Amino acid sequence: MPSSFQSQTFSYTSSSINGQTTSHTQSTFSDNSGTRVHQTSQEPGQAPREEHFEIDSAGRRIAEGTSGNSQGRITDVTDEQQKENDRLYEERIEEEYAKREGGA
Repeated sequence: MPSSFQSQTFSYTSSSINGQTTSHTQSTFSDNSGTRVHQTSQEPGQAPREEHFEIDSAGRRIAEGTSGNSQGRITDVTDEQQKENDRLYEERIEEEYAKREGGA
C-alpha cells in the first residue's frame, strides 16, 4: 500500500516603520497530489494583493483548477467602497492643506 501524507502551514509577518505597515501571509496544504498555496501581501500605499497557485506532485506549478498553465493569479482584493472612501479622504486632505496655506 503506498504511503500518504498531509501537511499544513501558515505564516504571518508584519512590520511597521515610521507608521507604514507591511504585511504578508502564506498558507500551504500539501498531500500526495501536490501543494496548494495562498499568499497575501500589502505594502504601504498599495492595494492588498492575493495569489493562489498549485504545485503538482512532480513539482510543476499549475494554475488553480487547470493543468499545464504556469501562471498564478493575482487579484486586487480592495472593494469599491474602500476605493471611494480613499478618494474622499484624499479630497478632504487636499482641502485642509489648501486652507492652511491660505488658498481656500
